[in-house]
Amino acid sequence: MANENFDECTSFLIDNGLFVGRIVRLEDILKTIICKHSYVKNVSAALAETTSLAILLANALKFEGLFTLQLQGNGPISTLVVDVTSSGKVRACANYDAAHLKKAFALRKNEGEIEATPHLLGNGTLAFTIDDGKNNYHQGIVELQGKTLTECALRYFKQSEQIETMLRLFIDIPQDAEGAWRAGGILLQRIPDVGGKDIKLEDIPELKNEAEILLNSLTAEELFDKNLSLTDILYRLYHANNLVITKQNHYEFQCRCSREKLLKTLRGFSEEELSSMLDDDAQITAKCGFCSEIYKFTIPEILQKLN
Repeated sequence: MANENFDECTSFLIDNGLFVGRIVRLEDILKTIICKHSYVKNVSAALAETTSLAILLANALKFEGLFTLQLQGNGPISTLVVDVTSSGKVRACANYDAAHLKKAFALRKNEGEIEATPHLLGNGTLAFTIDDGKNNYHQGIVELQGKTLTECALRYFKQSEQIETMLRLFIDIPQDAEGAWRAGGILLQRIPDVGGKDIKLEDIPELKNEAEILLNSLTAEELFDKNLSLTDILYRLYHANNLVITKQNHYEFQCRCSREKLLKTLRGFSEEELSSMLDDDAQITAKCGFCSEIYKFTIPEILQKLN
C-alpha cells in the first residue's frame, strides 16, 4: 500500500549533526486553501510555493507560538501571507489585482505560463515574524530580490541570519481543474558552533559540497512519489552521511478567525462609523481573507456586546 505521507515535515541531521535539515511536501493543505478561493493558476502556484517555505521555516520553532511569512510587492500580487502555528495549524492567502495580472501577461506575451513568484510581486519585501504568544515578537525583513523565491529566502539567511543555508522548493501543478496541487521543499543549514562532533575543520568544505550535491540531486518525481515516505527519500539522499531523523510533524489547515474576534474589532468603531458600513440588508458583512468565512452583524448586536 502506498505511503502517502503528505502534509508532513521531517527534521533530520547529517554528518554528526554538522548540518540540520527539514523536508516537507504538501497536498491536502493546498487543496483546502486553494479551494476556498478563486485564485488564478499563477497566484495558486505562488501561494503553494510560499506555504511550503513557511512550513520548512516554522518547523524549527522550539516553543509554542506562531510563525508568519509575508511577501509584499507592487506587482500584480500585492501580498502573500502564510501563518503556521507550533501545533501544526496552517492558513494562507493572497491579494492580487486581476486586471494588473492580465496586463502583465499581455505585455510579456506569456499568458498561461507559470511565472516565478518574485516576478509576480515586483519590488517589495520578504518578512519572517515569530510571535511567542507572550507579546514578544522577532521579525526579519529583506528586500524581495532574486529570480526565484528560493533565491529571495537564501538572501535573507545570508544577510539577516548569517546562516549557511541550502534550499530547494518544488511545485507540482495540476494539468486540469480536478487535479491535485502539490508542493514541497528541502532545507539544509549549518548552524555555527552547533553539531559536527568529531568532524575536522578542514573536512567541512568538502562535506558541505557533498551535502549540497546530494540535495540538488533530489527530483520532483521523487519528492511527490506517494510510494516513498519522506524518511525513504532522506535515506536515498543521505544514507552514507550518518543520517538521523529527529522529528516528524503533521500539518493541517485551520483558520483562527472567529465571530468573537470580529466583534472585538467592530467594537473599536463608533456608532456613526458602524452605520457607514451597513449593506442593503442593514447588516455589516465581513469576510475572512484566509478561509472565506462570511460573518454578518447588526449594529444592535454589536452595541449589545459592548454593554
